[in-house]
Amino acid sequence: MKYLSVGLRVLLTLAFVAAGGAKLLGVEKMVESFAAIGIGQWFRYLTGVIEVGGAVLLWVPRRQVLAAALLGATMVGAVLAHLLVLGPSAVPAVVLGLICVAVIYLHRDQLKSSPL
Repeated sequence: MKYLSVGLRVLLTLAFVAAGGAKLLGVEKMVESFAAIGIGQWFRYLTGVIEVGGAVLLWVPRRQVLAAALLGATMVGAVLAHLLVLGPSAVPAVVLGLICVAVIYLHRDQLKSSPL
């Protein structure tokens, strides 16, 4: 189970550092996507910070559940944005969200022993 957790966290880290970094660096596609969402570019920066910060938090001892929950909640928002505004496919966000759920499950002992 330890290796599975490490593997899933590596996948999440790569995905969220890449996506969050693109948001923070102002990659044109990200700027356009957040313009289409209509909340403002501040939301792109906030999302980028949450994604990169959550990826880092995945590696802090006893904070994997918190990190995966934060990233998973971000993916719920991404799925809604894709379904309601952006299209065409929310599948990547769903897959990342499911990986977050798996990390929470693998580290569920954190829910019993310490507060988030």
